[in-house]
Amino acid sequence: MNYNEEKWMTVEGVELLQEIGIKRGQVVLDFGCGTGYYTIPTAFVVGRSGRVYALDKDGDALDELMEKARKFGLSNIAPVKTSGELKTNLESNFFDVILLYDVLHHYYFSWEERERLLKEMHRVSGEGALLSVFPKHMNLTKIRKEVEDAGFHFKNRFFKKLIHYYNYEEGHILNFYK
Repeated sequence: MNYNEEKWMTVEGVELLQEIGIKRGQVVLDFGCGTGYYTIPTAFVVGRSGRVYALDKDGDALDELMEKARKFGLSNIAPVKTSGELKTNLESNFFDVILLYDVLHHYYFSWEERERLLKEMHRVSGEGALLSVFPKHMNLTKIRKEVEDAGFHFKNRFFKKLIHYYNYEEGHILNFYK
Protein backbone atom coordinates (compact mmCIF):
# COMPACT_ATOMS: atom_id res chain seq x y z
CA MET A 1 0.00 0.00 0.00
CA ASN A 2 1.44 3.38 -0.97
CA TYR A 3 2.04 5.65 1.94
CA ASN A 4 0.88 9.18 2.58
CA GLU A 5 4.22 11.00 2.75
CA GLU A 6 3.04 14.07 4.64
CA LYS A 7 1.10 12.03 7.21
CA TRP A 8 4.09 9.70 7.73
CA MET A 9 6.62 12.53 8.01
CA THR A 10 4.59 14.71 10.39
CA VAL A 11 2.42 12.29 12.41
CA GLU A 12 2.88 8.53 12.01
CA GLY A 13 6.68 8.51 11.76
CA VAL A 14 6.98 11.03 14.59
CA GLU A 15 4.81 8.87 16.87
CA LEU A 16 6.80 5.73 15.97
CA LEU A 17 10.17 7.36 16.66
CA GLN A 18 8.97 8.80 19.96
CA GLU A 19 7.72 5.36 20.97
CA ILE A 20 11.06 3.69 20.22
CA GLY A 21 12.78 6.23 22.46
CA ILE A 22 13.95 9.30 20.52
CA LYS A 23 13.58 12.51 22.53
CA ARG A 24 13.68 16.27 22.07
CA GLY A 25 17.20 17.71 22.08
CA GLN A 26 19.03 14.53 21.07
CA VAL A 27 21.73 14.24 18.43
CA VAL A 28 20.85 11.46 15.96
CA LEU A 29 22.70 9.75 13.13
CA ASP A 30 20.48 8.30 10.40
CA PHE A 31 23.01 6.04 8.68
CA GLY A 32 21.94 5.22 5.12
CA CYS A 33 19.16 7.78 5.31
CA GLY A 34 18.18 7.70 1.64
CA THR A 35 15.52 10.30 0.86
CA GLY A 36 14.50 10.74 4.50
CA TYR A 37 11.74 8.27 5.42
CA TYR A 38 13.03 8.41 8.99
CA THR A 39 15.23 11.52 8.94
CA ILE A 40 12.36 14.00 8.54
CA PRO A 41 10.18 12.61 11.35
CA THR A 42 13.28 12.32 13.56
CA ALA A 43 14.00 16.02 12.96
CA PHE A 44 10.49 16.83 14.15
CA VAL A 45 10.98 14.71 17.29
CA VAL A 46 14.36 16.17 18.33
CA GLY A 47 13.17 19.71 17.60
CA ARG A 48 15.28 22.83 17.22
CA SER A 49 17.44 21.93 20.21
CA GLY A 50 18.40 18.62 18.58
CA ARG A 51 20.24 17.70 15.39
CA VAL A 52 19.94 14.91 12.83
CA TYR A 53 22.96 13.90 10.76
CA ALA A 54 21.69 12.30 7.55
CA LEU A 55 24.45 10.10 6.11
CA ASP A 56 24.24 8.50 2.69
CA LYS A 57 26.44 7.76 -0.32
CA ASP A 58 23.74 8.83 -2.79
CA GLY A 59 24.07 12.58 -3.38
CA ASP A 60 20.78 12.73 -5.28
CA ALA A 61 18.95 11.13 -2.35
CA LEU A 62 20.53 13.66 0.03
CA ASP A 63 19.46 16.51 -2.27
CA GLU A 64 15.88 15.16 -2.27
CA LEU A 65 16.00 14.82 1.50
CA MET A 66 17.14 18.42 1.96
CA GLU A 67 14.40 19.64 -0.38
CA LYS A 68 11.86 17.85 1.83
CA ALA A 69 13.47 19.42 4.91
CA ARG A 70 13.01 22.89 3.36
CA LYS A 71 9.41 22.05 2.47
CA PHE A 72 8.71 21.10 6.09
CA GLY A 73 10.62 24.10 7.48
CA LEU A 74 13.29 21.99 9.17
CA SER A 75 16.74 23.47 9.72
CA ASN A 76 18.14 20.85 12.12
CA ILE A 77 19.29 18.29 9.53
CA ALA A 78 22.93 18.10 8.47
CA PRO A 79 23.52 16.06 5.28
CA VAL A 80 26.67 13.91 5.34
CA LYS A 81 27.82 12.60 1.96
CA THR A 82 29.99 9.51 2.17
CA SER A 83 31.84 7.49 -0.43
CA GLY A 84 30.30 4.32 0.98
CA GLU A 85 33.20 3.57 3.30
CA LEU A 86 32.29 1.87 6.57
CA LYS A 87 34.78 4.01 8.51
CA THR A 88 33.43 7.53 8.99
CA ASN A 89 35.04 10.83 9.90
CA LEU A 90 32.40 11.35 12.58
CA GLU A 91 33.39 12.30 16.10
CA SER A 92 33.75 9.51 18.68
CA ASN A 93 31.14 9.21 21.47
CA PHE A 94 29.02 11.89 19.80
CA PHE A 95 25.55 10.53 19.05
CA ASP A 96 22.65 9.93 21.42
CA VAL A 97 20.81 7.79 18.86
CA ILE A 98 21.83 5.90 15.73
CA LEU A 99 19.29 4.60 13.23
CA LEU A 100 20.26 1.65 11.03
CA TYR A 101 16.97 1.28 9.20
CA ASP A 102 17.01 -1.10 6.25
CA VAL A 103 20.80 -0.84 6.11
CA LEU A 104 22.12 -4.16 7.40
CA HIS A 105 21.66 -6.44 4.40
CA HIS A 106 23.35 -9.79 4.01
CA TYR A 107 23.61 -9.15 0.26
CA TYR A 108 24.97 -5.58 0.55
CA PHE A 109 27.46 -6.25 3.31
CA SER A 110 29.43 -9.37 4.11
CA TRP A 111 29.56 -10.49 7.72
CA GLU A 112 32.99 -8.83 8.06
CA GLU A 113 31.66 -5.55 6.63
CA ARG A 114 28.65 -5.58 8.98
CA GLU A 115 31.05 -6.25 11.85
CA ARG A 116 33.18 -3.22 10.84
CA LEU A 117 30.08 -1.04 10.44
CA LEU A 118 28.72 -2.01 13.85
CA LYS A 119 32.09 -1.37 15.52
CA GLU A 120 32.13 2.06 13.85
CA MET A 121 28.61 2.76 15.16
CA HIS A 122 29.82 1.75 18.62
CA ARG A 123 32.74 4.18 18.31
CA VAL A 124 30.57 7.17 17.34
CA SER A 125 27.75 6.49 19.81
CA GLY A 126 27.88 8.13 23.22
CA GLU A 127 27.64 6.37 26.55
CA GLY A 128 24.11 4.99 26.99
CA ALA A 129 23.26 5.76 23.36
CA LEU A 130 20.37 4.05 21.60
CA LEU A 131 21.11 1.99 18.49
CA SER A 132 17.83 1.27 16.69
CA VAL A 133 17.85 -1.31 13.89
CA PHE A 134 15.19 -2.12 11.28
CA PRO A 135 16.68 -5.37 9.93
CA LYS A 136 14.35 -5.71 6.95
CA HIS A 137 16.48 -8.29 5.13
CA MET A 138 18.13 -10.10 8.04
CA ASN A 139 17.27 -12.89 10.45
CA LEU A 140 16.41 -11.26 13.80
CA THR A 141 18.40 -13.73 15.90
CA LYS A 142 21.47 -13.39 13.70
CA ILE A 143 21.45 -9.60 13.61
CA ARG A 144 20.84 -9.39 17.37
CA LYS A 145 23.95 -11.53 17.96
CA GLU A 146 26.03 -9.43 15.54
CA VAL A 147 24.99 -6.17 17.25
CA GLU A 148 25.64 -7.58 20.71
CA ASP A 149 29.05 -8.89 19.57
CA ALA A 150 29.88 -5.28 18.59
CA GLY A 151 29.42 -4.19 22.22
CA PHE A 152 25.76 -3.15 22.34
CA HIS A 153 23.18 -4.55 24.77
CA PHE A 154 19.69 -5.60 23.69
CA LYS A 155 16.98 -3.38 25.12
CA ASN A 156 13.64 -4.17 23.43
CA ARG A 157 11.85 -5.09 20.24
CA PHE A 158 8.87 -3.56 18.47
CA PHE A 159 6.64 -4.83 15.67
CA LYS A 160 5.26 -1.75 13.94
CA LYS A 161 3.97 -0.21 10.74
CA LEU A 162 7.07 1.03 8.91
CA ILE A 163 8.02 2.48 5.55
CA HIS A 164 9.96 0.51 2.97
CA TYR A 165 10.31 1.83 -0.60
CA TYR A 166 7.30 4.17 -0.51
CA ASN A 167 5.04 1.53 1.03
CA TYR A 168 3.70 0.76 4.47
CA GLU A 169 4.56 -2.65 5.85
CA GLU A 170 4.90 -4.23 9.23
CA GLY A 171 8.35 -5.00 10.52
CA HIS A 172 10.56 -5.43 13.55
CA ILE A 173 12.68 -2.77 15.18
CA LEU A 174 15.39 -3.93 17.55
CA ASN A 175 16.71 -1.44 20.10
CA PHE A 176 20.11 -1.71 21.77
CA TYR A 177 22.08 0.57 24.06
CA LYS A 178 25.78 1.19 24.51
